[in-house]
Amino acid sequence: MTDLPKLHVAVLMGGWANERPVSLMSGEGVAKALEERGHKVTRIDMDRQVAARIAEAAPDVVFNALHGVPGEDGTVQGMLDLMGVPYTHSGLATSVVAIDKQLTKQALVPHGIPMPGGRIVKSADLFERDPMPRPYVLKPVNEGSSVGVAIVTDDGNYGNPIARDAKGPWQDFDELLAEPFIRGLELTSAVVDFEDGPRALAVTELKPKSGFYDFDAKYTDGMTDHICPAEIPEQIEKLCLEIALKAHRLLGCKGTSRTDFRWDDTQGEDGLFVLETNTQPGMTRLSLVPEQGRYAGMEYGELVETIIAAALRDFAARKGGGDG
Repeated sequence: MTDLPKLHVAVLMGGWANERPVSLMSGEGVAKALEERGHKVTRIDMDRQVAARIAEAAPDVVFNALHGVPGEDGTVQGMLDLMGVPYTHSGLATSVVAIDKQLTKQALVPHGIPMPGGRIVKSADLFERDPMPRPYVLKPVNEGSSVGVAIVTDDGNYGNPIARDAKGPWQDFDELLAEPFIRGLELTSAVVDFEDGPRALAVTELKPKSGFYDFDAKYTDGMTDHICPAEIPEQIEKLCLEIALKAHRLLGCKGTSRTDFRWDDTQGEDGLFVLETNTQPGMTRLSLVPEQGRYAGMEYGELVETIIAAALRDFAARKGGGDG
């Protein structure tokens, strides 16, 4: 249980990224939970005057409910560092690395975290030749919530080679990350920072009712079944929890993170791969971190307060060390 004093919390949400609608839902959920627990809340829909608005509000702490750029890539984190305002979730350096899928690989793979191979490709080159044998996945380097992700298969509707009029993520991005497609199960594990250290909460299997776990499947009620805890072998569950916690620590995540996996169940432990670690997971009623929190015995409001408590501890530690 958290033991927070009554605080003035600015909930930063919205912004202009592709994930704006999700951020607004996350932020409103957080704001209502805090108000129910007796805290003063100032809701801030981020715009170009966000620094002035935060300064005017003068909160005790900012709950960063932004998703995507610039709220999740270090930009907002750097601004808040300069302002000397405590804020939730990961700091500048961690955010810069974790938002970039290629940098994340460079940070995690040398330490034994299994991730699929891949390479950066120019979108224009896709119309000439495949970057690797099909099936493969194309995804933007620094977007979340499966924005702009496409699976290219032999029998898909993109053509072979990909047709210039095919509708896919290359329409909005000059460069993409190409990775081999890993068949099997979609799994995810959340980590939360408690007073005695970070803990991985659970493993959830995500079963979209059609297609794959894209933006619509994530945030449309009824489109994806969440099985928590996942019905997987005990050794795979244990491995997911260990890897999620290790990734959280290696990247320097704060407050909470969520690590997403694909598991080829025909390959045993060798078939488990990390896709990414999300430093600012969604906090909507359909989101996975609150769901795993409930499984671990935490009410939504308690989870929100736990994340804020972690932010205040981290700020106090950095300030005490002369870095704040």
